[in-house]
Parts: sequence; structure tokens; C-alpha cells
Amino acid sequence: MGQDQAKQQIEKGLHLYQSNQTEKALHIWAKVLEKASDPAAKFRVLGCLITAHSEMGKYKDMLKYALAQIDTAREMENPDYLTEAYLNLARSNEKLCDFQKTISYCKTCLNMQGTTISLQLNGQVCLSLGNAFLGLSMFQKALENYEKALRYAHNNDDKMLECRVCCSLGNFYIQLKDFEKALFFPCKAAELVNDYGKSWSLKYRAMSQYHMAVAYRKLGRLPDAMECCEESMKIALQHSDRPLQSLCLLTFADIHRSRGDVQKAFPRYESSMCIMTETGNRLGQVNIYLGVAKCWLLQKELDKALAAVEKAYELAEGLEHKLSLLRVHCLNEGIYRAKEEQAKLREHVVKFHECVEEMELYCGMCGESIGDRNHQLQALPCSHVFHLKCLQTNGTRGCPNCRKSSIKPGFV
Repeated sequence: MGQDQAKQQIEKGLHLYQSNQTEKALHIWAKVLEKASDPAAKFRVLGCLITAHSEMGKYKDMLKYALAQIDTAREMENPDYLTEAYLNLARSNEKLCDFQKTISYCKTCLNMQGTTISLQLNGQVCLSLGNAFLGLSMFQKALENYEKALRYAHNNDDKMLECRVCCSLGNFYIQLKDFEKALFFPCKAAELVNDYGKSWSLKYRAMSQYHMAVAYRKLGRLPDAMECCEESMKIALQHSDRPLQSLCLLTFADIHRSRGDVQKAFPRYESSMCIMTETGNRLGQVNIYLGVAKCWLLQKELDKALAAVEKAYELAEGLEHKLSLLRVHCLNEGIYRAKEEQAKLREHVVKFHECVEEMELYCGMCGESIGDRNHQLQALPCSHVFHLKCLQTNGTRGCPNCRKSSIKPGFV
């Protein structure tokens, strides 16, 4: 297949894909990949296949095509293509919750400075880095990279990137339990979609609505949460976006649990789990098990709650997701307090505080845990986070956390 013919077929596939005729598009792209002799055409069609499989939640196939794209870029000996391919490889591993590999491939991208494409992609690389560091509960590094990604978005007037970063920042503040900021950022993303997104994929609207739904639920605004989640789910179903469907089902379950209706929550957790198991979203599975455990606690079924928490613990430990481990210890603390098992209770209290210390999840001014309850937070330029009220009351002449770290043995 010649270069011009390959280009025509790729465009035909894109038109079909944008018209929700995914299977026909995939068939055309597979034929191009099989018959194209031009490496540039192969590289481009692999990019189409990577995007399509990402949106379908077929992350292992996404990874397979990303590896093939790396090989094609190396064959071409073109650093621009190689940078793009490494970014796709990083994203594939991010989707599969392999965050250490994501960080490694992102750093490879950033080391390829000087190419035209790398300057355009650096913002996306920083976003993926931020997501990976958040996946490892490394909050300071996550925030540093989100802020870098925002600067790239503003400097390049890249509204799509800004929208994606705002959604990630919403997730960041959900995890730290500053629910006002957790709502502010996806609302900002929704504004960007409304103002600039006429030609964008509907996935951007769905993404912002989903993150708004999560924040509204945490704020106790359950009707607003349900409305946003329903809109997100509608788009996800229209576009066969399995990963987003699973997240919406999880949020629906959480909303029903917040209303005390566990009979409606359980089947939605189950449906979400089926999709997340299929797509490989292990971090999502942790959140499902924690939600199920809370449902059993509402029903005073302590042993069943304990079993669900144990499953969450096994997954979280494999992912090195320290915040989930902290939540496991917090739930176990409540369960063993109810069971009046003092030795186990003390064990989990100690482990909870060890997690807080390890993640630096405390305010360096008042010493209280961050993420323990809904507090307004503020980050300093070093990206360490403090209670806003502490900064307003005490001010600061530098970061207390950085000063503390500088005197720890072995810290540089």
C-alpha cells in the first residue's frame, strides 16, 4: 500500500470512528497496518489504534500497539516520533496502573529536549507524570507536575490540555479532602468545554461532569451529583467508553450508599467491578472494595466488611498506593473498635499514623492530618500543602515541611 493510499484509508477510518462506527474503523486501520510500506503511515495508524483502544478500555491492546509504535519510531530514527511513542507507552502503563513504568517513560520523553514535537508534548508528559505520582500517593510531586502542565497549557493556549489538567486537579483535591477545590477545578473544565469545545470530542464534557459528580457527592449535594453522573454516563454509553462507564457506576453506587440505600449500591458496585476487572483498573477496584466495606458497616455486618477491606488491602499493597492503605487502616480501626478487639485496634491506629508520616499528609504548622476531614487547603510554591486557615493565621517565611526534610539524616 502506497503512502497516499494509506493516508486516505487512515482518514476514512477516522471518519468512521468519529461517527461511532468503531469496528469498521478498526478493521480499516488493521488492514493499513498490515499492508502499509511507509513507516510514517504505520506510525500514524498505530497512533489511531492506541487512541481507540484507550477509549474502549482495552489497555493491554493499547500497550501492544504502543510497543509497536516505539519499534517503528526507532526504525525511522526520528526523535520527534520517538518522543510521541514514549508518551503513548507512558500513558498505556498509566492506564494499567503501572505507575513506576509511567514515570520512567515520561522522564525519557522529557530528556529528549530540543525536538519540535517534544516542546508541544511536554505539557501532556507532565500531566501523565502528575497522574502517576498521584497513583503512588506522592502528592507534592503530583502537584508540581500538574502545575507545570498548566503552565504549558497556558503558554501554548492549549485549552484541551488545560481541561484535562483541571479534571486531574479535581481528583487530586478529592483525595486530600478539600472538596471545594475538588469541585472548582472540574467546574473550570466544564467552562472550557462550553467556551471552546464545540469541535472537541464529547469525552471532555463527560470527563468534567464525572469529576463534578464525585465532588458534589463528597459535599453532600446528592441530587447535583446524580445529575452530573447521569449526563456523563449517557455520553459514555453513546461512545462505548467502558472505563468511564465503570467510574460512573462506582459513583452511582457511592451516591446510593450516601443515601443509606445499600440494596441499590451493591449491584452497581458489582457492575463497576466487572468492567474494571476487564479493563485492568486495579485502583478503581480498591475503591469499590472500600465502598462495599462501608455498605456492610452500615448493615452492622462487621466480618463481611473486614473481608472486603482485606481485598482492598491486597490490591493497594500491590499498587503501592499508600493513601488506599491509609484508608484501609482507618476502616479497620472502626471495625475493630466495634468488635472491641483492642490489640488489633491499636495496631491499625499505629499503621494509620505511619502512613500519614510517610506521605507527609500533615499540616506542618498545626501538625494535624491532611485528608482526615474536609478542610480548605493551600499549596506553597514548593507544592507542599497546608491548611489554609493555618497559613492565614501564622503566615510563613518558607515551608516548614521543607525545613524539616532538610535536617533528616540522608535527605538532600
